[in-house]
This record gives sequence, structure tokens and C-alpha cells, in this order.
Amino acid sequence: MNHSLGLIIESLVAVLLVLTIGYCMLLNSRLKRLKADEHSLKAVIAELITATEIAERAIGGLKLAVRDVNDNLGNQLAAATQMSDQLRKQLAESDGVVRRLSRIASAARPITAPEAAPEPVAAPAPVPAITTEPMRVSGAKAVAAAAQAFSERRRTGGLAA
Repeated sequence: MNHSLGLIIESLVAVLLVLTIGYCMLLNSRLKRLKADEHSLKAVIAELITATEIAERAIGGLKLAVRDVNDNLGNQLAAATQMSDQLRKQLAESDGVVRRLSRIASAARPITAPEAAPEPVAAPAPVPAITTEPMRVSGAKAVAAAAQAFSERRRTGGLAA
């Protein structure tokens, strides 16, 4: 029994050694695959670092472009505001010129004599015919209106109309 017990223990140890060797071979193959995956993982990490650096440079370029566009847009907006103010002032001046011209034109209209017979109320106003005869102009009214328009133009700091 003594001898057979030793043989059983030795057999059991041999089987366990065979299982250990098999398990070590399995672990070795897994470690080789892990080592291969480590190299591919390092390559992927290097590519990610390169892509990140490129993206950071692109973002920096975009920030500069946005800053330049913002500055240009601000300058153009300021110029447009200034142009709008100038146009508003010129429109106001042109309105004044038109008012003065209308006063001059109304003062230069001919003086008409009153008609003998009144027109019927329901009849439309007659359209004046275009004539080649010179119009009679009230000289005093035309000169007064022109002088007033000239003085108003001089007061606003512009040239005479």
C-alpha cells in the first residue's frame, strides 16, 4: 500500500504538472496576442495624438479667421452707420432745397386777373393750357423768395442755391 500510495501521488503530481504546462502554454499564447495588441494600440494612440494636434492647429486658425471677420464686419458696420448718417443729413438738406425751390416757384407764378363769371360748383377745375406766351411774374415776390432762400442756405453753412 505504501508503494501504491506513492505511485498514486506521483501520478497525480505528473497529471498536475501536465495541466500546469498546458495552462502555461495557453497563457503564453494569450500574452503574445496581448503584446501584439499593445503595439497596434500604441499605433492608434500615436494617430490620435497626431489628429488632436492637427485639430488644435485648425481651431487656432479658425479663431484667427473669426477674429479677422469680426474686425472687418465691425469696421464695415461702422462705415455703413456713418454712410447712413451722411445720407440722412443729405436728405434733410435736399428737403430744405426742395422747400425753398417750391417757394421760389410759387412766388414766380403769374398773377391772374379775377374772372367775371363764377364757375359752377360741380364742374371740375379747368386744366391750364400750355401757351408759348411769356408769363407775367410778380418781380417783387420772386426776388423776395430768392433772397430768403439764399439767406437760409448761407445760414446752414452751405453754398448758395
